[in-house]
Amino acid sequence: MAAKDVVLPDIGEGVTEGELVKYLVKVGDKVKEDQAVAEVMTDKATVEVPSPFGGTVKELKLKEGEIVGIGKTLVVLEVGGSSTTSAPAPKAEAPSPAPAISAKTLTPVTTSIPTHTNSPMTAAGLDVYPPVASSTVLATPGTRRLAREMGVDINKISGTGNAGRVTREDIIKTTEAAVPAGPASYAPTISVPTMARNTTPGAEERVPLKGIRRKIAESMQLSKRIIPHFTIMDEANVTKLFEMRNSLKPMAEKQGIKITYLPFVMKALIATAREFPMFNASIDDNAHEIVYKKFFNIGFAADTPNGLLVPVVKDADHKTILQMSKEIVELSGKARDGKLALEDMKGASMTITNIGSIGGNYATPIINHPEVIILGMYKMTDKPHWNGSAFVPIKSMNFTVTADHRLIDGAVAANFLKAFINRIENPSVLMLDMM
Repeated sequence: MAAKDVVLPDIGEGVTEGELVKYLVKVGDKVKEDQAVAEVMTDKATVEVPSPFGGTVKELKLKEGEIVGIGKTLVVLEVGGSSTTSAPAPKAEAPSPAPAISAKTLTPVTTSIPTHTNSPMTAAGLDVYPPVASSTVLATPGTRRLAREMGVDINKISGTGNAGRVTREDIIKTTEAAVPAGPASYAPTISVPTMARNTTPGAEERVPLKGIRRKIAESMQLSKRIIPHFTIMDEANVTKLFEMRNSLKPMAEKQGIKITYLPFVMKALIATAREFPMFNASIDDNAHEIVYKKFFNIGFAADTPNGLLVPVVKDADHKTILQMSKEIVELSGKARDGKLALEDMKGASMTITNIGSIGGNYATPIINHPEVIILGMYKMTDKPHWNGSAFVPIKSMNFTVTADHRLIDGAVAANFLKAFINRIENPSVLMLDMM
C-alpha cells in the first residue's frame, strides 16, 4: 500500500488559503476518486475539496478551524500499488497544485457575504501606500485587506500566529501603537478586552466562531469600522402596489412564477438611484476616489441555515418584473440549499434587506462594504388613513435607507427616500421609469 496526500488545490480568484470548516470523512473510511473529503472556507466561498484518487483514509492532518494554505495536506489516503510514501506536502509560500484537481472541480457549498476585492496596484514610477503584501507574508486575504484599508504596511509586521502568520489582532495593535507613515485611514482603532471565563461548572458553553458565522462577523466588523453609518426612516402607503401585485399574480402563476414585492422595490431603487447617482457608488479608500457605477446589480439579503448570504440580481435594470421574480426565487433556493456559485454573489452595487418577510417595523441594517447604502423594507400592515373627510383602510410599509456619511449627507438621503417612496406609492410612475 502507498500513502498519498490530498492537498488543498489552487482555488483561483487570488485565494491563497482558507479555513478548514469540517472533514467529510473519518479515519478508516473508503474514499472514491472525486469524492469530497473536506469543506474549506475562503474569503470567497466554502468549497468541497475532492480527492483526486481513491483509497482508505489513513490520517486527518488538521483540526477543524485551522487555516490551511494552498498545497497543504488535508487527508492522507492509503492506496493500492507501491509501498513508497508520498513526498512531503509543498509549503504554502510555493504551492504546487494537486494532480487532477483544479478550481473548476471544487464544489461551492455556501458563499460568504461579498467583500471588497479592489487591491492597490503598482506601476513603474508610481508609489502606492500601503505597499502590496509580499508573497512571503503569511496572512489571510481578509487580514491583508484590513491592513490596506487601515494604511498598514503588512510586510513590516512580525506575525504572532502559527508559523509567523500575521493576524487581524497584529494589524489592530500596530495601528494602536503608532500612526502609519502613509495616508491616514478612515478606520478608527479599537482595543478589545479579554472576556473573563465563568469557572462555575455548566455556567457557559463555548463553541468556535468559524465558517460562515465567522466570515459574517469579520465583514460586519469591517463595515462598521470603516463606514460611518446613519439611517433615515419613513412610511409608505403601498395600497396601489398591493393591488398591482395582486393583479399580476394570476399571469405570473400561469408561467410558474411566484411574484413578490421585492422586484418592484428593486425597480424603484434603480429608478431613484438614476436620479441620485451617488447612491449607486462606492469609495475606493486606497485611491481616495469615488467610484460611480454605470450598472445596477442588486444584492438581496437571504437568511439561510448557514447564515446571512447576499445573492445578486445582475443587470436588474434590463430585466422585467417577472424575470426578476423568477431569478430571486431561484437564487433564494440555491442559497438555502447551499448551492450558490461564486458568481451568484459577486458585483453588487446596492443591497436590499427584506426583514418584513419575517417581521419587524424598523431596523438599522449594516452596509455591505464597499457599497454606500442598504435599503431596508419591513412588514406590511393595515392602518387607518385620513383622506380629508373620513378614515379609510390602507396598506402601509416602512422603509429605511442606511447610508455612508462620508459620501451621502442627511438631507440628500432624506430626499432620496422621499423620491423612492413616491415611486412605491405610485406604481404608474414606477412603470413609466421602466419604459
